[in-house]
Amino acid sequence: MGADHTRPVPSAPPGVRRILVATVVPLFVITVVAAVVLWPRQDRDPAAGPALPRYHGTVTRVVTVPCPPTPEAPEGGPGGSAGPCGTVTVAAEQGPDAGRQVETPVPAGPGAPRVEVGDEVILVELTDPADPAVKSYNIAEHQRGTPLVWLAVLFAVAIVAFGRWRGLAALGGLVASFAILLGFVLPGIGAGQPPLLVAIVGAALIMFVVLYLTHGITAQTSVAVLGTLGSLVLTGVLGTLATAATHLTGFGSEDATTLSMFQRDVDLHGLLLAGIVIGSLGVLDDVTVTQAATVTELAHANPALSRRHLYRAATRVGRAHIASTVNTIVLAYAGASLPLLLLLVADSRPVGEILTSEFLAQEIVRSAVATLGLIAAVPLTTALAAMVTTAGRRATAAKPADPPAPRSSVGRDEALEALGGAPGPRAGGWPGGDRSTEAAW
Repeated sequence: MGADHTRPVPSAPPGVRRILVATVVPLFVITVVAAVVLWPRQDRDPAAGPALPRYHGTVTRVVTVPCPPTPEAPEGGPGGSAGPCGTVTVAAEQGPDAGRQVETPVPAGPGAPRVEVGDEVILVELTDPADPAVKSYNIAEHQRGTPLVWLAVLFAVAIVAFGRWRGLAALGGLVASFAILLGFVLPGIGAGQPPLLVAIVGAALIMFVVLYLTHGITAQTSVAVLGTLGSLVLTGVLGTLATAATHLTGFGSEDATTLSMFQRDVDLHGLLLAGIVIGSLGVLDDVTVTQAATVTELAHANPALSRRHLYRAATRVGRAHIASTVNTIVLAYAGASLPLLLLLVADSRPVGEILTSEFLAQEIVRSAVATLGLIAAVPLTTALAAMVTTAGRRATAAKPADPPAPRSSVGRDEALEALGGAPGPRAGGWPGGDRSTEAAW
């Protein structure tokens, strides 16, 4: 998430808090009502038939033998059947043969697991259609439960050890996010509800729960909530316009095509838009929380800063944040689609034809729309935070403030000498007369 500050956030004036409550609470109520309306009312029938029985086992012996030749190639020739060949003995731990040694063929083919003695594997029970009494076993994959549990424990311990109570709250927000995704967003889309609407409502629910749980119920968090919600809606609108302009159908990947075969009533175009919105939420949370915290910290460090100066200073921080985050978004999408991108690189078609293909155009639209929504979040959240932070100052502006204590030049000279610079007066304040931290590189 965004910035983490252990110092308590200064409370906003009562009038500002009332305005924020009057704005955020109705939005939360609307989100909850929309979730209730869109909540799937009935369970869908499973798309595939019953799953094959799967049991745990441990490999006790592996015997490999030369593969027999295929009918098209002589024995020992290059056209022999793909290996390896042989048998694997597995001590079954579950199922009707628990406690016994069962034999399976050595896994072969693309993506087949490589097994050794001592490996914990998953056995799949196969039944002969001609004679149901005849059963055999195949090795489907390795058991990954124990390593994943230890990795999850290490993940949770590291977050709590570093973040303490806030880290524990972040874990709670992560659990809530998955609960909303698995309990509302995915079942809602699978039930035939409009994917884009379900995604926006689900993302808003996640945003309310995660932000307030992780960062507390404060005016600063409410500003981040409003900025995130506005950017989410804008991302959805931009995604709708971009996919319509590029005539994307949502059939740009093999997964989408397979899904259309099992669930014909799923709107794949809407599912593409839903993926853009959900994928943008995590980065939007980070940016809006950081911008709201930046404005609050600047105002606390220098209460004399005007609303305009707060906005400009925090926007400079936002520019630096956006510059690094844009690359993060593009690399995240590229990493998730690396095998297909490699396949496209090996394609002999012209580059222009590849870039305008359904799959690559879909990824370009994802990245561009997510980035545009991210950029819009910076000025929106910064402006809201500047207005909230500077509200209520007029009541205290009439009181004469104590004159600031003069700065001692001795301390500055000593600091410059320690840094290796020559002490001396600064003519005109900051270089160029501008307090901007953006230097010309």
